[in-house]
Amino acid sequence: MGSSPGTGRSKREHFLRAALPCLALTALGSGPAAAQNLTPDLFNPNRGGFAAPDTLPTRRTAGVPQAPSDALPTLPDPNADPRKASERSAASRVGQVPTYGLPAATGASSSGYDSLNRKRQQPKLYPGQPKPKRAAGPGSKAPPATPERTLTPPRIAPPPSETAHKVPVPPAMAGNVPGQPLRRRLRADEDPFGAVGDYAGSFLIKGGLELSAGYDTNPTRLNKPVGSPAYVIAPDLLVVSDWERHALVADLRGSFSGYTNNMPATIDGLASPSPVEANRPDFTGHVDGRLDVTRDFKLLSQLRLRLATDNPGSPNVQAGLQKYPVYAAYGTTIGFDQTFNRFQVSAGATIDRTAYTDSKLTDGSIFPNTDRDFNQYGGVGRFSYDLKPGLKPFVEIEGDTRVHDQAADRNGYFRDSNGGYAKVGSSFEFSRILTGEISVGYSARNYTDPRLSQLSGFLTTGSLIWNASGLTTVKLFTDTQINETTIPGSSGVLVRTYAAEVDHDFRRWLTAVGKFTYGTYDYQNQGRNDKTYSLEGNLIYKLNRNIWVKGTLRHDILDSNVASASSQGTVVLLGVRLQN
Repeated sequence: MGSSPGTGRSKREHFLRAALPCLALTALGSGPAAAQNLTPDLFNPNRGGFAAPDTLPTRRTAGVPQAPSDALPTLPDPNADPRKASERSAASRVGQVPTYGLPAATGASSSGYDSLNRKRQQPKLYPGQPKPKRAAGPGSKAPPATPERTLTPPRIAPPPSETAHKVPVPPAMAGNVPGQPLRRRLRADEDPFGAVGDYAGSFLIKGGLELSAGYDTNPTRLNKPVGSPAYVIAPDLLVVSDWERHALVADLRGSFSGYTNNMPATIDGLASPSPVEANRPDFTGHVDGRLDVTRDFKLLSQLRLRLATDNPGSPNVQAGLQKYPVYAAYGTTIGFDQTFNRFQVSAGATIDRTAYTDSKLTDGSIFPNTDRDFNQYGGVGRFSYDLKPGLKPFVEIEGDTRVHDQAADRNGYFRDSNGGYAKVGSSFEFSRILTGEISVGYSARNYTDPRLSQLSGFLTTGSLIWNASGLTTVKLFTDTQINETTIPGSSGVLVRTYAAEVDHDFRRWLTAVGKFTYGTYDYQNQGRNDKTYSLEGNLIYKLNRNIWVKGTLRHDILDSNVASASSQGTVVLLGVRLQN
């Protein structure tokens, strides 16, 4: 059977589709055909493998990984089928809340604003590594996580010794071990040749001893000078507590001035107004305690002691003495200190006693001085206000009563009295350049004996320290006191003292000290007024912290309106100070 007409037309159609393109290519070819060269890329199954990768116009750039030309083809990933991926994702979303776009706070990272208020993870630090400080605010530079470990302040340029050959320092000593805590910087030593002291438990103890020898042209301040070689022994002791709360301080300083020559017992056939033996002791000490009950309430106490003699040339010195009688003034103060924000109230009760030893005369007899012994009871209060940092004005009021052991003294005067003072002032501190306290006021004392008039006067007290430069310091002192006297008919003596001192360091180990003192002694109802001038210079050579060499030159002048009571004297001393 023959084929159907449809089948024949189909076969002719397939033949024409294959033959017509071949005839077209044969007709268009103008040159002879050449066989293709056999290359390694000929059998490369990759796309575009028949051409060298370097000659491809769309070749990959450098740094983009690509498979080598002879690599085997990578098998298809069954999970890459988009239909299966969509099925898995659809299954994972079953029962979940759909999310669209980026979640909240996606770009907050570990620092920045987090709208969800989540707790950020803190960076982990090495053991002992200091924690980095947060930036001060927007735009501020963040501090480094690990600060530079330097034991000294930064330098502009390292000295040549930095690169010189030297023994290497262990990293632990140099302070550059990672994670090692920073070493605490030592406080600058204000006095590189000062005493260091020793610790006994929680107390710091500093002690010193000065030994000096020289010459005094007028030890007893006579109108006609009589000189003598002199020596001075001056010990001192300072004990300070090192407690977090409360405080205890003991400051004890003394001296003994000795003279090898004796003074004349008589002058112009009369008993000498000065003792034969001019040796004099001098001691000043106090122990202060503070008990911190609360932050704003403190209990205060003080024990004090003063051992001395009457000043040479004073009218209180008896004629015909063998040696100076010594007096002891000792007492205590117990009080409190309460702070109300900027307002501060301090008050205390005082009890003091002054007692004299008996006078030994040149004829061997003893003269008692019990009429000069007395007790003093009083109280003092201070009200201050912290106006601003470095300025604190105050008002201070004091009152006391003096009761003598004998109602009448050697001349028949009743010297029991009541007195006190009131003063206003301020303590201040301006950039550590000028520090101190100064006040002015009025003092008065009334006596039970109607023959003794009221003793009163204007008073000034103060202590100022001016750091003029890093090498020069200026100190100013002023004080006013009402002292007892034995002069018949005189109520007492009003003593005013003014002093100025200048310390200058030529080198750290060489210091010069200049001091000028001016004082007035007003004996009321007697018309006697004494003025004293003292000019002193010291040169201190500091060998080390334990040994100093000191030279002293002092000139004293006593100018009195009473005939034959004025005097002058010069003292020259050279000594050594031992301290620890």
